[in-house]
Amino acid sequence: MNKDYAIFASGCFWCTEAIFDNLNGVISVVPGYIGGTVSNPSYEQVCSGTTGHAEAIKTTYDREILSFENLLKVFFETHDPTTLNRQGNDIGTQYRSSIFYKNEFELNFSKDYIAMLEKSGIFSSKIVTTLEKETKFFEAEEYHKKYFHNNPENTYCQLVVKPKIDKFRFSKNHLLKK
Repeated sequence: MNKDYAIFASGCFWCTEAIFDNLNGVISVVPGYIGGTVSNPSYEQVCSGTTGHAEAIKTTYDREILSFENLLKVFFETHDPTTLNRQGNDIGTQYRSSIFYKNEFELNFSKDYIAMLEKSGIFSSKIVTTLEKETKFFEAEEYHKKYFHNNPENTYCQLVVKPKIDKFRFSKNHLLKK
């Protein structure tokens, strides 16, 4: 096993966690907060928009099974990277689209990947995903972990998370856990 991790922010971490948790080669997905100025922020503080933190996930994966490129592919295909500080009805800087890179490889690979997407014309608007140097990642409160799995009947989960997961499962089945 060749363990590595990547940190992504792409809107509500309930959605992002549920999607990445389905990938073959993913060892763990932890929701949390990153990119702000407050130490050990609470969900309520982050939702206030005053901490500078984004809702994010830290995905630990096996590089022998899953590549950073595949993680980027899933990241860009499962949220709208063209809306600034917003995913659907979730609005605020805590819902921004960001890749928190830990080294030059991730930074340069992400820049090149975004340039390739821009050139391809896949998105009708400019990609606004930010590339931010990794800072301290603060794990979210326990009740946020595996939220969709533990709360499948929650209204938000039914209206937002489940349709995203269903669409992803249908289109990317070669990347899914068996």
